[in-house]
Amino acid sequence: MDSPAIPEHTVRVIPFRSPMKLFLDTANVAHVAEIASWGVLDGVTTNPSLVAKEGKDFKQTVLEMCKLVPCVSAQVTAADAPGMMEQGEEYAGWHKHVVVKVPMTTEGLKALTHFKSKGIKTNTTLVFSVTQAILAAKAGATIISPFVGRIDDTGENGMALIADIMRAWEHYGFDCEVLVASTRNTEHITEAARLGAHICTIPYAVFKELPQHPLTDTGLKKFQDDWEKVKK
Repeated sequence: MDSPAIPEHTVRVIPFRSPMKLFLDTANVAHVAEIASWGVLDGVTTNPSLVAKEGKDFKQTVLEMCKLVPCVSAQVTAADAPGMMEQGEEYAGWHKHVVVKVPMTTEGLKALTHFKSKGIKTNTTLVFSVTQAILAAKAGATIISPFVGRIDDTGENGMALIADIMRAWEHYGFDCEVLVASTRNTEHITEAARLGAHICTIPYAVFKELPQHPLTDTGLKKFQDDWEKVKK
């Protein structure tokens, strides 16, 4: 006997998974403290450019942010594997919340393998292809960071790369989270959630836009206006 056809409107039940993590992409401690006070911030990503922009001491900045969030990516600046290993081990010793950020290069892959053997968490940065993502995951990266905004800048679709990576991740047991980096607008975050990305790291200005909607403002004004009438 044939099984009955499933109606087209039947809802597909999706297994529960943890909510997408939200990181702040900054080296500004005050901004981290502000967003952390909302109760929704899971971590911070930094890079040499952001640190240079703030003009603060790198180690002190990282330590102050580690007091506010449980995950702070601190990027190595060495170009060779031994240098990355030395810097990364130093950073990891600063605080248990530090995640060592390593560039997606062959030297970076060597460093990732080393850090994996030492139990040091890592974030592979400057990922621009599925093959780079796979290599980083196989080398032991805890997190990979594809840069969608920079791909958009070339005229290509950065979120298409996230879709391809997440599709590949469905086939394998990679113990590696996909972090959507170089986000430029709220649409990037929405699409990342649709695709099932594990993490988004977001600039301060864009993060401030996330809770906003004109209909919320209009609704609140109407509630307040109606309440003022009742009070009278």
